Amino acid sequence: MKEISRDIYLRQLISADGNGLIKIVTGLRRCGKSYLLFKLFRQYLRGQGIPDDHVLEYVLDDVRLEHLQTPRQLFDDISPRLVDDQKYYILLDEVQLINGFEKLLNSLLHLPNAEIYVTGSNSRFLSSDIVTEFRGRGTEIQVHPLCFREFATAFDGSPDEAWDSYFNYGGMPLVLAQDLPEGKASYLGQLFQQVYLSDLVERHAIRNREEFDELLDILASATGSLTNPKKLSDTFFSVKGKRISSNTLYRYISYLQDAFLLTPAHRYDVKGKKYINTPLKFYFEDVGLRNIRLGMRQQDENHIMENILFNELKVRGCQVDVGVVPIHQKNLSGKIQNVKLEIDFIAYRGNQKYYLQSAYALPDEEKRQQERRPLLAIRDSFKKIIVVQDNLGVRRDDTGITTIGLRHFLLDPNSLDA
Repeated sequence: MKEISRDIYLRQLISADGNGLIKIVTGLRRCGKSYLLFKLFRQYLRGQGIPDDHVLEYVLDDVRLEHLQTPRQLFDDISPRLVDDQKYYILLDEVQLINGFEKLLNSLLHLPNAEIYVTGSNSRFLSSDIVTEFRGRGTEIQVHPLCFREFATAFDGSPDEAWDSYFNYGGMPLVLAQDLPEGKASYLGQLFQQVYLSDLVERHAIRNREEFDELLDILASATGSLTNPKKLSDTFFSVKGKRISSNTLYRYISYLQDAFLLTPAHRYDVKGKKYINTPLKFYFEDVGLRNIRLGMRQQDENHIMENILFNELKVRGCQVDVGVVPIHQKNLSGKIQNVKLEIDFIAYRGNQKYYLQSAYALPDEEKRQQERRPLLAIRDSFKKIIVVQDNLGVRRDDTGITTIGLRHFLLDPNSLDA
Protein backbone atom coordinates (compact mmCIF):
# COMPACT_ATOMS: atom_id res chain seq x y z
CA MET A 1 0.00 0.00 0.00
CA LYS A 2 1.34 3.42 -0.97
CA GLU A 3 2.06 6.04 1.68
CA ILE A 4 -0.99 8.19 2.26
CA SER A 5 -0.54 11.94 2.34
CA ARG A 6 -2.51 13.63 5.12
CA ASP A 7 -1.25 17.15 4.57
CA ILE A 8 -4.60 18.68 5.59
CA TYR A 9 -4.09 17.57 9.19
CA LEU A 10 -0.31 17.74 9.22
CA ARG A 11 -0.57 21.46 8.52
CA GLN A 12 -2.91 21.82 11.49
CA LEU A 13 -0.49 20.00 13.78
CA ILE A 14 2.35 22.23 12.61
CA SER A 15 0.26 25.39 12.99
CA ALA A 16 -0.65 24.44 16.58
CA ASP A 17 3.02 24.11 17.58
CA GLY A 18 3.81 26.66 20.27
CA ASN A 19 0.24 27.62 21.15
CA GLY A 20 0.67 26.55 24.79
CA LEU A 21 -2.23 24.07 24.61
CA ILE A 22 -2.59 20.29 24.53
CA LYS A 23 -3.06 19.19 20.94
CA ILE A 24 -5.94 16.68 21.09
CA VAL A 25 -6.18 14.57 17.94
CA THR A 26 -9.73 13.21 17.70
CA GLY A 27 -11.79 11.38 15.13
CA LEU A 28 -13.43 8.12 14.21
CA ARG A 29 -11.54 5.05 15.34
CA ARG A 30 -9.13 3.61 12.74
CA CYS A 31 -9.23 6.74 10.58
CA GLY A 32 -5.45 7.30 10.80
CA LYS A 33 -4.78 9.43 13.89
CA SER A 34 -1.76 7.44 15.09
CA TYR A 35 -0.33 7.26 11.57
CA LEU A 36 -0.63 11.04 11.33
CA LEU A 37 1.07 11.72 14.64
CA PHE A 38 3.72 9.02 14.89
CA LYS A 39 4.73 8.73 11.26
CA LEU A 40 3.93 11.89 9.31
CA PHE A 41 4.36 14.45 12.10
CA ARG A 42 7.42 12.58 13.36
CA GLN A 43 8.96 12.76 9.86
CA TYR A 44 8.24 16.49 9.78
CA LEU A 45 9.98 17.07 13.13
CA ARG A 46 13.02 15.13 11.97
CA GLY A 47 13.10 17.19 8.78
CA GLN A 48 13.07 20.35 10.89
CA GLY A 49 16.20 19.20 12.69
CA ILE A 50 14.53 18.31 15.98
CA PRO A 51 16.85 15.81 17.71
CA ASP A 52 15.38 12.35 18.27
CA ASP A 53 15.95 12.63 22.02
CA HIS A 54 13.70 15.73 22.05
CA VAL A 55 10.72 13.77 20.71
CA LEU A 56 9.31 11.51 23.42
CA GLU A 57 6.98 8.84 22.05
CA TYR A 58 4.68 6.75 24.24
CA VAL A 59 2.46 4.15 22.57
CA LEU A 60 0.64 3.12 25.68
CA ASP A 61 -0.88 -0.13 24.42
CA ASP A 62 2.66 -1.48 23.95
CA VAL A 63 3.35 -4.30 26.42
CA ARG A 64 6.79 -2.81 27.11
CA LEU A 65 5.13 0.17 28.77
CA GLU A 66 2.89 -1.82 31.10
CA HIS A 67 4.90 -0.54 34.05
CA LEU A 68 3.54 2.98 33.36
CA GLN A 69 0.04 2.51 34.73
CA THR A 70 -0.62 5.71 36.64
CA PRO A 71 -0.33 9.44 35.89
CA ARG A 72 2.47 9.68 38.45
CA GLN A 73 4.49 6.82 36.95
CA LEU A 74 4.26 8.23 33.45
CA PHE A 75 5.01 11.78 34.54
CA ASP A 76 8.03 10.57 36.49
CA ASP A 77 9.23 8.79 33.35
CA ILE A 78 8.77 11.85 31.14
CA SER A 79 10.05 14.74 33.25
CA PRO A 80 13.66 13.50 33.80
CA ARG A 81 14.07 13.20 30.03
CA LEU A 82 13.71 16.99 29.64
CA VAL A 83 17.36 17.73 30.37
CA ASP A 84 17.77 21.17 28.78
CA ASP A 85 15.80 24.31 27.91
CA GLN A 86 15.16 23.32 24.29
CA LYS A 87 11.67 22.42 23.15
CA TYR A 88 10.50 18.83 23.65
CA TYR A 89 7.65 17.12 21.84
CA ILE A 90 5.65 14.62 23.92
CA LEU A 91 3.54 12.28 21.78
CA LEU A 92 1.07 10.08 23.68
CA ASP A 93 -0.98 7.42 21.91
CA GLU A 94 -3.85 5.54 23.58
CA VAL A 95 -3.58 7.93 26.51
CA GLN A 96 -6.98 6.77 27.82
CA LEU A 97 -5.24 3.59 29.00
CA ILE A 98 -3.76 5.64 31.84
CA ASN A 99 -6.35 5.69 34.60
CA GLY A 100 -6.82 9.36 35.41
CA PHE A 101 -5.04 10.61 32.28
CA GLU A 102 -6.59 14.05 32.81
CA LYS A 103 -4.28 14.57 35.79
CA LEU A 104 -1.30 13.56 33.69
CA LEU A 105 -2.12 16.03 30.92
CA ASN A 106 -2.73 18.86 33.36
CA SER A 107 0.63 18.14 35.00
CA LEU A 108 2.45 18.07 31.65
CA LEU A 109 1.05 21.53 30.88
CA HIS A 110 3.22 22.89 33.69
CA LEU A 111 6.40 21.85 31.87
CA PRO A 112 7.50 25.14 30.24
CA ASN A 113 9.34 23.66 27.25
CA ALA A 114 6.97 20.81 26.33
CA GLU A 115 4.60 20.51 23.38
CA ILE A 116 1.97 17.87 24.11
CA TYR A 117 0.16 15.87 21.42
CA VAL A 118 -2.28 13.10 22.36
CA THR A 119 -4.56 10.58 20.65
CA GLY A 120 -6.86 7.89 21.93
CA SER A 121 -9.07 5.22 20.47
CA ASN A 122 -12.04 4.50 22.62
CA SER A 123 -15.30 6.37 22.76
CA ARG A 124 -14.51 7.96 26.14
CA PHE A 125 -11.51 9.72 24.67
CA LEU A 126 -12.84 10.32 21.18
CA SER A 127 -16.15 11.83 22.22
CA SER A 128 -16.84 15.50 22.66
CA ASP A 129 -16.48 15.31 26.44
CA ILE A 130 -12.68 15.13 26.22
CA VAL A 131 -12.64 18.50 24.48
CA THR A 132 -15.03 19.84 27.11
CA GLU A 133 -12.75 18.50 29.86
CA PHE A 134 -9.81 20.52 28.53
CA ARG A 135 -11.67 23.60 27.33
CA GLY A 136 -9.24 26.50 27.39
CA ARG A 137 -6.28 24.15 27.78
CA GLY A 138 -6.59 22.05 24.64
CA THR A 139 -7.05 22.51 20.92
CA GLU A 140 -8.85 19.85 18.91
CA ILE A 141 -7.64 18.57 15.56
CA GLN A 142 -10.32 16.30 14.15
CA VAL A 143 -9.12 13.72 11.65
CA HIS A 144 -11.60 12.32 9.11
CA PRO A 145 -11.44 9.20 6.95
CA LEU A 146 -9.68 9.75 3.64
CA CYS A 147 -11.26 12.26 1.33
CA PHE A 148 -11.28 11.20 -2.32
CA ARG A 149 -8.23 13.33 -3.13
CA GLU A 150 -6.20 11.49 -0.46
CA PHE A 151 -7.67 8.13 -1.44
CA ALA A 152 -6.90 8.55 -5.14
CA THR A 153 -3.21 9.35 -4.54
CA ALA A 154 -2.72 6.05 -2.70
CA PHE A 155 -5.01 3.82 -4.80
CA ASP A 156 -3.31 1.28 -7.05
CA GLY A 157 -5.50 1.33 -10.15
CA SER A 158 -7.19 3.57 -12.70
CA PRO A 159 -9.09 6.76 -11.73
CA ASP A 160 -12.40 5.05 -12.55
CA GLU A 161 -11.50 2.07 -10.38
CA ALA A 162 -10.49 4.41 -7.55
CA TRP A 163 -13.84 6.21 -7.76
CA ASP A 164 -15.82 2.96 -7.85
CA SER A 165 -14.01 1.68 -4.76
CA TYR A 166 -14.43 4.96 -2.87
CA PHE A 167 -18.10 5.32 -3.80
CA ASN A 168 -18.87 1.82 -2.51
CA TYR A 169 -16.38 1.19 0.30
CA GLY A 170 -15.47 4.68 1.45
CA GLY A 171 -12.21 6.10 2.75
CA MET A 172 -11.15 4.16 5.85
CA PRO A 173 -7.37 3.87 5.28
CA LEU A 174 -7.08 0.08 5.61
CA VAL A 175 -9.67 -0.41 2.88
CA LEU A 176 -6.77 0.39 0.56
CA ALA A 177 -4.93 -2.69 1.82
CA GLN A 178 -7.74 -4.97 0.63
CA ASP A 179 -7.55 -6.03 -3.02
CA LEU A 180 -10.91 -7.76 -3.42
CA PRO A 181 -14.42 -6.34 -2.83
CA GLU A 182 -15.25 -9.12 -0.38
CA GLY A 183 -12.12 -8.23 1.62
CA LYS A 184 -13.15 -4.59 1.80
CA ALA A 185 -16.68 -5.54 2.87
CA SER A 186 -15.42 -8.00 5.49
CA TYR A 187 -13.03 -5.44 6.97
CA LEU A 188 -15.73 -2.75 7.21
CA GLY A 189 -18.27 -5.15 8.69
CA GLN A 190 -15.89 -6.29 11.41
CA LEU A 191 -14.88 -2.70 12.12
CA PHE A 192 -18.49 -1.65 12.56
CA GLN A 193 -19.55 -4.56 14.75
CA GLN A 194 -16.45 -5.38 16.76
CA VAL A 195 -15.00 -1.90 17.27
CA TYR A 196 -17.59 0.86 17.03
CA LEU A 197 -20.78 -0.82 18.24
CA SER A 198 -19.21 -2.95 20.95
CA ASP A 199 -17.45 0.13 22.32
CA LEU A 200 -20.67 2.18 22.39
CA VAL A 201 -22.77 -0.60 23.89
CA GLU A 202 -20.21 -1.17 26.66
CA ARG A 203 -19.63 2.49 27.43
CA HIS A 204 -23.28 3.51 27.58
CA ALA A 205 -24.61 0.21 28.98
CA ILE A 206 -27.13 -0.05 26.15
CA ARG A 207 -29.52 -2.80 27.19
CA ASN A 208 -31.62 -3.13 24.06
CA ARG A 209 -29.01 -3.82 21.38
CA GLU A 210 -31.70 -4.76 18.84
CA GLU A 211 -33.33 -1.32 18.99
CA PHE A 212 -29.94 0.37 18.70
CA ASP A 213 -29.09 -1.71 15.63
CA GLU A 214 -32.45 -0.97 14.03
CA LEU A 215 -31.96 2.75 14.59
CA LEU A 216 -28.65 2.55 12.76
CA ASP A 217 -30.34 0.79 9.84
CA ILE A 218 -33.04 3.46 9.63
CA LEU A 219 -30.51 6.30 9.79
CA ALA A 220 -28.37 4.63 7.12
CA SER A 221 -31.40 4.24 4.86
CA ALA A 222 -32.42 7.86 5.46
CA THR A 223 -29.00 9.45 4.88
CA GLY A 224 -29.57 12.97 3.59
CA SER A 225 -33.28 12.94 4.47
CA LEU A 226 -34.90 15.24 6.98
CA THR A 227 -35.67 13.53 10.25
CA ASN A 228 -35.84 13.96 14.03
CA PRO A 229 -36.32 11.69 17.06
CA LYS A 230 -40.12 12.13 16.96
CA LYS A 231 -40.26 11.11 13.30
CA LEU A 232 -37.95 8.18 14.01
CA SER A 233 -40.17 7.10 16.90
CA ASP A 234 -43.18 7.11 14.57
CA THR A 235 -41.18 5.08 12.01
CA PHE A 236 -40.34 2.46 14.62
CA PHE A 237 -44.03 2.08 15.44
CA SER A 238 -45.31 2.05 11.85
CA VAL A 239 -42.57 -0.16 10.36
CA LYS A 240 -41.36 -2.26 13.29
CA GLY A 241 -44.46 -2.22 15.47
CA LYS A 242 -42.37 -1.01 18.42
CA ARG A 243 -42.88 1.93 20.71
CA ILE A 244 -39.59 3.66 21.48
CA SER A 245 -39.65 7.11 23.04
CA SER A 246 -38.16 10.04 21.16
CA ASN A 247 -36.01 10.75 24.25
CA THR A 248 -34.42 7.30 24.00
CA LEU A 249 -33.75 7.77 20.29
CA TYR A 250 -32.31 11.23 20.91
CA ARG A 251 -29.92 9.69 23.46
CA TYR A 252 -28.87 6.93 21.06
CA ILE A 253 -28.20 9.47 18.30
CA SER A 254 -26.08 11.56 20.65
CA TYR A 255 -23.92 8.48 21.35
CA LEU A 256 -23.34 8.02 17.61
CA GLN A 257 -22.46 11.68 17.19
CA ASP A 258 -20.02 11.69 20.10
CA ALA A 259 -18.20 8.72 18.59
CA PHE A 260 -18.00 10.58 15.24
CA LEU A 261 -20.03 7.97 13.36
CA LEU A 262 -22.75 10.49 12.49
CA THR A 263 -22.72 14.26 11.92
CA PRO A 264 -25.87 16.42 11.88
CA ALA A 265 -26.64 19.25 9.47
CA HIS A 266 -29.09 21.80 10.83
CA ARG A 267 -31.58 23.76 8.74
CA TYR A 268 -31.02 27.48 8.22
CA ASP A 269 -33.58 29.98 6.91
CA VAL A 270 -31.54 32.07 4.45
CA LYS A 271 -33.98 34.98 4.26
CA GLY A 272 -35.04 34.94 7.91
CA LYS A 273 -31.40 34.46 8.99
CA LYS A 274 -32.29 31.98 11.70
CA TYR A 275 -31.98 28.29 12.44
CA ILE A 276 -34.95 25.95 12.25
CA ASN A 277 -34.76 23.59 15.20
CA THR A 278 -36.22 20.51 13.54
CA PRO A 279 -36.09 18.39 11.47
CA LEU A 280 -32.44 18.02 10.46
CA LYS A 281 -30.24 15.69 8.38
CA PHE A 282 -27.64 13.14 9.44
CA TYR A 283 -24.63 12.03 7.42
CA PHE A 284 -22.27 9.11 8.02
CA GLU A 285 -18.63 9.97 8.63
CA ASP A 286 -17.72 7.36 6.03
CA VAL A 287 -19.97 6.19 3.18
CA GLY A 288 -18.36 2.75 3.22
CA LEU A 289 -19.56 2.24 6.79
CA ARG A 290 -23.00 3.47 5.78
CA ASN A 291 -23.13 1.09 2.82
CA ILE A 292 -21.89 -1.93 4.75
CA ARG A 293 -24.45 -1.26 7.46
CA LEU A 294 -27.11 -1.83 4.79
CA GLY A 295 -25.36 -4.90 3.41
CA MET A 296 -24.41 -3.00 0.24
CA ARG A 297 -28.08 -3.26 -0.79
CA GLN A 298 -29.24 0.36 -0.87
CA GLN A 299 -26.75 1.98 -3.22
CA ASP A 300 -28.77 5.15 -3.76
CA GLU A 301 -26.44 7.27 -5.89
CA ASN A 302 -28.08 10.57 -4.93
CA HIS A 303 -27.74 10.02 -1.20
CA ILE A 304 -24.22 8.59 -1.38
CA MET A 305 -23.06 11.50 -3.53
CA GLU A 306 -24.64 13.97 -1.11
CA ASN A 307 -22.94 12.26 1.85
CA ILE A 308 -19.55 12.34 0.09
CA LEU A 309 -19.98 16.03 -0.71
CA PHE A 310 -20.97 16.84 2.89
CA ASN A 311 -17.89 15.00 4.21
CA GLU A 312 -15.64 16.82 1.74
CA LEU A 313 -16.88 20.19 2.99
CA LYS A 314 -16.19 19.15 6.59
CA VAL A 315 -12.66 18.03 5.64
CA ARG A 316 -12.10 21.48 4.13
CA GLY A 317 -12.89 23.05 7.49
CA CYS A 318 -16.39 24.26 6.67
CA GLN A 319 -19.35 24.56 8.98
CA VAL A 320 -22.19 23.02 6.97
CA ASP A 321 -25.94 23.66 7.20
CA VAL A 322 -28.95 22.74 5.11
CA GLY A 323 -30.51 25.84 3.55
CA VAL A 324 -34.16 26.83 3.32
CA VAL A 325 -35.33 29.70 1.08
CA PRO A 326 -38.98 30.80 1.59
CA ILE A 327 -40.60 32.27 -1.54
CA HIS A 328 -44.08 33.34 -2.63
CA GLN A 329 -45.55 31.82 -5.78
CA LYS A 330 -48.90 31.37 -7.47
CA ASN A 331 -50.53 27.95 -7.37
CA LEU A 332 -52.58 26.45 -10.19
CA SER A 333 -55.67 28.41 -9.10
CA GLY A 334 -53.76 31.68 -9.17
CA LYS A 335 -53.54 32.14 -5.40
CA ILE A 336 -50.30 33.21 -3.73
CA GLN A 337 -48.82 30.55 -1.49
CA ASN A 338 -45.69 30.23 0.60
CA VAL A 339 -43.17 27.64 -0.59
CA LYS A 340 -39.89 26.59 1.02
CA LEU A 341 -37.12 25.69 -1.42
CA GLU A 342 -34.21 23.60 -0.14
CA ILE A 343 -30.52 24.23 -0.70
CA ASP A 344 -28.57 21.07 -0.07
CA PHE A 345 -25.68 22.80 1.72
CA ILE A 346 -24.62 26.19 3.01
CA ALA A 347 -20.90 26.01 3.75
CA TYR A 348 -19.14 28.62 5.89
CA ARG A 349 -15.38 29.00 5.99
CA GLY A 350 -13.91 32.10 7.59
CA ASN A 351 -15.80 35.08 6.20
CA GLN A 352 -16.82 33.18 3.07
CA LYS A 353 -20.13 31.49 2.38
CA TYR A 354 -20.99 29.01 -0.35
CA TYR A 355 -24.35 27.65 -1.50
CA LEU A 356 -24.22 24.16 -3.02
CA GLN A 357 -26.68 21.88 -4.74
CA SER A 358 -25.88 18.18 -5.11
CA ALA A 359 -27.47 16.91 -8.33
CA TYR A 360 -26.69 13.39 -9.45
CA ALA A 361 -27.89 14.19 -12.97
CA LEU A 362 -29.41 17.09 -14.93
CA PRO A 363 -31.07 15.17 -17.76
CA ASP A 364 -33.28 17.98 -19.05
CA GLU A 365 -34.07 21.66 -18.74
CA GLU A 366 -36.78 21.06 -16.15
CA LYS A 367 -34.32 19.38 -13.78
CA ARG A 368 -31.73 22.10 -14.40
CA GLN A 369 -34.24 24.80 -13.48
CA GLN A 370 -35.29 22.84 -10.41
CA GLU A 371 -31.72 22.88 -9.08
CA ARG A 372 -31.13 26.51 -10.06
CA ARG A 373 -34.34 27.91 -8.62
CA PRO A 374 -33.35 27.95 -4.91
CA LEU A 375 -29.98 29.51 -5.79
CA LEU A 376 -31.58 32.23 -7.89
CA ALA A 377 -33.92 33.07 -5.00
CA ILE A 378 -30.92 34.08 -2.87
CA ARG A 379 -30.12 37.76 -3.23
CA ASP A 380 -26.63 37.93 -1.77
CA SER A 381 -23.41 37.76 -3.78
CA PHE A 382 -21.82 34.63 -2.28
CA LYS A 383 -20.74 31.75 -4.51
CA LYS A 384 -23.50 29.46 -5.82
CA ILE A 385 -22.47 26.00 -7.05
CA ILE A 386 -24.23 22.99 -8.55
CA VAL A 387 -22.18 19.77 -8.25
CA VAL A 388 -23.19 17.05 -10.71
CA GLN A 389 -22.14 13.44 -11.13
CA ASP A 390 -21.06 14.03 -14.75
CA ASN A 391 -17.31 14.14 -15.33
CA LEU A 392 -16.99 17.78 -16.37
CA GLY A 393 -14.93 20.82 -15.44
CA VAL A 394 -16.03 24.25 -14.27
CA ARG A 395 -18.85 25.96 -16.15
CA ARG A 396 -20.36 29.31 -15.17
CA ASP A 397 -23.58 30.73 -16.63
CA ASP A 398 -24.73 34.32 -17.06
CA THR A 399 -26.48 34.31 -13.65
CA GLY A 400 -23.18 33.55 -11.89
CA ILE A 401 -24.05 29.95 -10.99
CA THR A 402 -21.13 27.52 -11.31
CA THR A 403 -21.66 23.91 -12.40
CA ILE A 404 -18.88 21.43 -11.75
CA GLY A 405 -18.47 17.65 -11.92
CA LEU A 406 -18.23 15.80 -8.62
CA ARG A 407 -14.83 14.19 -9.19
CA HIS A 408 -13.39 17.47 -10.45
CA PHE A 409 -14.76 19.19 -7.34
CA LEU A 410 -13.30 16.57 -5.00
CA LEU A 411 -9.86 16.42 -6.62
CA ASP A 412 -9.32 20.21 -6.76
CA PRO A 413 -8.77 21.55 -3.20
CA ASN A 414 -9.59 25.05 -4.46
CA SER A 415 -12.80 24.12 -6.29
CA LEU A 416 -15.03 26.13 -3.96
CA ASP A 417 -13.42 29.28 -5.34
CA ALA A 418 -13.00 28.07 -8.94
